Amino acid sequence: MMLRAVTRPLPHDVDLNDFAGSEGFLFVRDGVGIAARGVAARIAAPSVPTFLESIERDDTVGVPGCGPLAIGCLPFRPGSSRAMAIPQVIIGKGPDGHRWITTIGDDISPDLTVAPAPEPTAASYTVRPGVLPEHYLKAVETAREAVAAGELAKVVIARDVIVESDHAFDVHAILLRLKLAFGSSYRFSIDGLIGASPELLISRHGLAVRSHPLAGTAPRLGDPTTDARLAAELLASEKNQIEHRVVIDEVHDRLLPYCSYLDWEPEPSIVTVANVQHLGTLIEGRMSEPAPNVLDLARLLSPTPALGGYPREAAVALIDEIEGMDRGRYGGTVGWVDADGNGTWAVAIRCAELSADRKSARLFAGGGIVAGSDPHAELAETQAKLQAMLAALIRP
Repeated sequence: MMLRAVTRPLPHDVDLNDFAGSEGFLFVRDGVGIAARGVAARIAAPSVPTFLESIERDDTVGVPGCGPLAIGCLPFRPGSSRAMAIPQVIIGKGPDGHRWITTIGDDISPDLTVAPAPEPTAASYTVRPGVLPEHYLKAVETAREAVAAGELAKVVIARDVIVESDHAFDVHAILLRLKLAFGSSYRFSIDGLIGASPELLISRHGLAVRSHPLAGTAPRLGDPTTDARLAAELLASEKNQIEHRVVIDEVHDRLLPYCSYLDWEPEPSIVTVANVQHLGTLIEGRMSEPAPNVLDLARLLSPTPALGGYPREAAVALIDEIEGMDRGRYGGTVGWVDADGNGTWAVAIRCAELSADRKSARLFAGGGIVAGSDPHAELAETQAKLQAMLAALIRP
């Protein structure tokens, strides 16, 4: 039976975080994005574009994100995929102020009631390493030696931490904490994967395409003078500049064949989030026609050298050999795609994967290893990155 999607202007404002609540889907940054409830279908990622095109559309708004869309994740490992969700009820907000609601399926009467404010709970937590710090330090040493030997230019080594609670984690409460601390990051909740990523992998709206790769990290300590000094040191760091340049060149070179023009900032700038700061370079341009589907572009770019390394195949092989864990969705990409091939995808970092009973969460952090990397400095960098999700999960 053919599905039908009906899109109409949303007559009043609805908070996307509250609409998604603990059971829905969310992908939002600075109030722009989508929230959804229910599942009309689950479709393997390679089949999503064809399936979306088959859905009948009645759309009186007509901006990217209207009509049927799919939301989901592409895991870290190149070529792997998971089923994506086609939600039943979708609320969208565009950068130009458009608000809309889409329903998919027959006799769908959308319930716009939002989730109530989460109630405080008193929970006890335990935190333990997945990959032991000693293993991580050894893996960084091995990766550094491989880069120094010329086997590859860069490789990203990550580790995980397990947080267990005697109460189920309240996803809605976590999303609201992330909103307060990381409102300018891409915040998401998709099938038990929640997070706040500062890094845009790819967006395509019409023929406009953007990517904002990040690589190179320094902490933020809350003191403006100290943070400014650390930012200046990050900009001056040869090790971090090398790590960043590898990422920018790879993203640019992979996108360029599909673009009529592609431009990028001549020098990286500092991108700050609540607890760390990164080197970032904005890349933007215009696609040649016919423009590729954003899902194909996301597959083309993920994992970037910021999460895998370069060359990609050699880096992934070394990660498999020495890292000591299965990344799953961490290090891949999360986002949405509509029936016209528009969409936005963020790199799946600063995230936690919840267990089925939501009493356990697995957190991840990593860093790019080049010849000049110091293992203990890399360990400290992962500790700083882990604070983002730890603070959102663990409340006294």
